[in-house]
Amino acid sequence: MLIEFKVTNFRSFRDTQTLSMVAGNFPEHMEANTFDAGLSGFGRFLRSSVVYGPNAAGKTNLLRALQFMQALVVSSATATPATGPPYAPFKFAAATRNAPSEFQVTFVQNLVRYEYGFSIDATRICEEWLVEYAHPRGREIFTRTYNEKIEDYNWKFSSFFRGQRSVWSEATRPNALFLSIAIQLNSKQLLPVFEWFQKRLVVIVGVTTLNPVLTLQLLRQLNGKQQLLPFLQEADLGIADLEVKREPIPSNAILVQPSPIIEQAPGDLTPSLVKVTFTHLSDTNEPVDLDLAEESSGTQVLFRSAGAWLNVFANGEVLLFDEIDTSLHPLLIRYLVTRFHSGETNPNNAQLIFTTHNTSLLDQEIFRRDQIWFVDKIRDGSSRLYPLTDFKPRNDEVLERWYMRGRYGALPLLDEMPN
Repeated sequence: MLIEFKVTNFRSFRDTQTLSMVAGNFPEHMEANTFDAGLSGFGRFLRSSVVYGPNAAGKTNLLRALQFMQALVVSSATATPATGPPYAPFKFAAATRNAPSEFQVTFVQNLVRYEYGFSIDATRICEEWLVEYAHPRGREIFTRTYNEKIEDYNWKFSSFFRGQRSVWSEATRPNALFLSIAIQLNSKQLLPVFEWFQKRLVVIVGVTTLNPVLTLQLLRQLNGKQQLLPFLQEADLGIADLEVKREPIPSNAILVQPSPIIEQAPGDLTPSLVKVTFTHLSDTNEPVDLDLAEESSGTQVLFRSAGAWLNVFANGEVLLFDEIDTSLHPLLIRYLVTRFHSGETNPNNAQLIFTTHNTSLLDQEIFRRDQIWFVDKIRDGSSRLYPLTDFKPRNDEVLERWYMRGRYGALPLLDEMPN
């Protein structure tokens, strides 16, 4: 579960920007759109957030920042020692061009709250820290700070931190994270932190082909079809049944059908052509079979991605999806959002954070006021992230109308059309 993310001096974000998933004291959709994680000192948390803003304002950079943090945690232990950490500061100001970028995330894993962060420059990790809130009062598990005078790191470890601390710190390269190195060297205590980044955080940024691999894996399970079919039917696609057949592909075969699904499951010597058939009912209640290629693009997209979505719900993952409207129809987006906004369909409190241009979702029937965020650029070229609640909208305010009129900012600046 994600509580808060902060980023400073990364790409278009010059000053510290904060995305919070802590629910405000608003009564609307309290039971559906928020949940109680049982954390001492906290109230409820948001199941989703949506981010609006014009092109090139920085929406994608917000997701890239958390993706960058995830990638460094997961891969820095095995990165090439000679290379420095990737570094992308805000370049339009002299003060930030060579200053460290900083990232900090607060999250819950295994019912324990953690605050983990680091700062980097072009050559090294400048600082790294982890705070654990096993009890209401936090305890600093470790800190690592580069000391310019001695050209080395100052280390501080909590008495609660177990393991070969000196071995792990000595093995940590300047361009690697201590968290990653300690995990590689079998730290059990830090494993929940690492696994949150590795297994609970999913970031989809850039042009993405929705891979059906997880859907196909689900359909190989004993009750996989019983999980998948209701998910498709709830989207009101008129599907009564589905059938999956797999045929071996000869080595010299040439596939001419559009978008064929190819699968090579573990243990299979040759890949298979997967044929998916959907059964619909005619006006006389007779079954009518359609191949996947004959279905609408929305049905095809939902089938291909269904395994991934169901995986998010099953594992209680945090999903960040950039420009979700380029992959999914607005009605499918609404359907998926409603699944997040339900304790019945989202019992493990998975969270969805997505960017979009689809203003039809700016609707207080769908989102609470604290679930809506904007990203805009200011005069110096830096990005600013801010919530709708800054404007104190009324309960009955038509959000889409006022957004398009510019009340909340975060709109493209368009020249007047010529007469």
